[in-house]
Amino acid sequence: MTMNTTRATTSVQGAPLAQAGFPLTIGQHIRRTLVLAVPVMFARAGLVIMVTVDTVMTGRAGAQELAYYGIGLAPQLVMQTIGIGLLVGTVVLSAQADGAGETERCGRIWRLALILALGLGLFYAVALLWGEGILLLIGQTPDIAAGGGAVLRYFALGMPAILIFIATSAFLEGISRPRAGMVVSLGANLVNAGLNWIFIFGHLGAPAMGAAGAALATSITRWLMVAALVGYVLTMRDAARFGVHVPLAGHWRMLRTLLLLGIPLAAAIGLETTAFAASTTFAGWMGTAPLAGFQIAFNTTALVYMLSIGLSTATAVRVANAIGRRDRVGLARAGWTGVGLAILLMLAVAVILNLTSGAIAAIYTDDIAVQAIAIPALGIVAWLVIADGAQGVLMGAMRGAGDVILPTAIYGLAFWGLAIPLAYGLGVAAGYGVPGLLWSLCVGLIVAMVLLALRFHFLSKQEIRAL
Repeated sequence: MTMNTTRATTSVQGAPLAQAGFPLTIGQHIRRTLVLAVPVMFARAGLVIMVTVDTVMTGRAGAQELAYYGIGLAPQLVMQTIGIGLLVGTVVLSAQADGAGETERCGRIWRLALILALGLGLFYAVALLWGEGILLLIGQTPDIAAGGGAVLRYFALGMPAILIFIATSAFLEGISRPRAGMVVSLGANLVNAGLNWIFIFGHLGAPAMGAAGAALATSITRWLMVAALVGYVLTMRDAARFGVHVPLAGHWRMLRTLLLLGIPLAAAIGLETTAFAASTTFAGWMGTAPLAGFQIAFNTTALVYMLSIGLSTATAVRVANAIGRRDRVGLARAGWTGVGLAILLMLAVAVILNLTSGAIAAIYTDDIAVQAIAIPALGIVAWLVIADGAQGVLMGAMRGAGDVILPTAIYGLAFWGLAIPLAYGLGVAAGYGVPGLLWSLCVGLIVAMVLLALRFHFLSKQEIRAL
């Protein structure tokens, strides 16, 4: 028995087995991963359900409005996911501090993350005000750029809010309390749907704004979500134990740690997301129907990926907890348990997607031309999500261990070194259209999955180092 194990055994009476020096069984690893992952899945799914509802309701306003929404969604989604990467250090540092018993550091980490979220959100908001020019710059037609630009201007209003919400959710997930984020995220969909009804179609005296109305409804909803979740954190019964109200004096150096961890992760997530956004751009070059069909496939992929995000976050937290208590065996088992669960879950999802692709396309649109593109695209998505889920959880495991540089390089190789050139070659140059785009992304995801698995295997054999 090691010195660290002996100290844990003698100082923590009645603690969980892993903290008392006994390794967890695989069944216990699965249970603990799922207990944390399921609420995170629903919380993240709530955010994508909001986009899905926006997409479906906008589709009912016409294929043109759906195209406007799809092209406007892509740039702000890239910004949002890069922000998630920058803020994901909040989960890792909070989980490592919680695992080490230094709970008061967690609240300080959260408040530093709020500063980052607000600053980045305001920067994004200003950038999105120039959305029409951005879309023209990447080759969209004047009509699509004008409609998408209006969508981006309304998304700009909610960018600070969504990043503050993400930072707060990350803090709660890091201390293994994801349920509040889940409740707020799911409940917000009711508000968003009601506001969509008002602003997309012009009810209760509001003008019919189409796709721009969906973006406005989402921005309003995001600020209400922030008010609810931040209010919850500030009024937690044990807020003092987690340092929610303690001064930041003497702890500003943790901001540097957040950035050193977050910047490479933001770059990694940005590489993946911009690859999907570039594919959306390629689809836009093909016309309105291919763009709308690709948006249906993309939105379905994003919704399914939220299941993987739940497992990825749970895996990151459990790996970080293991590092906090210097448990190398627990680190490896937590990581591979998450990956195995992701593959099993995505295989089940793949079967469902293959059986229901026609029904899913019909939910989004009644345009026959768009459905003809979306249905086979969803058949490809059924295969794509398996690799996407596994690589996402592997990246979460690496994130929990604080290993961010090499995984970022892997993403660069897989997505921009391979997937995007292949997507242009197959989808645009060779004329295979939307299927060519999706198969190319699938190849990139498989390469990322294999290389990340090899990296985690070697990482789990090395000496543990906390951040």
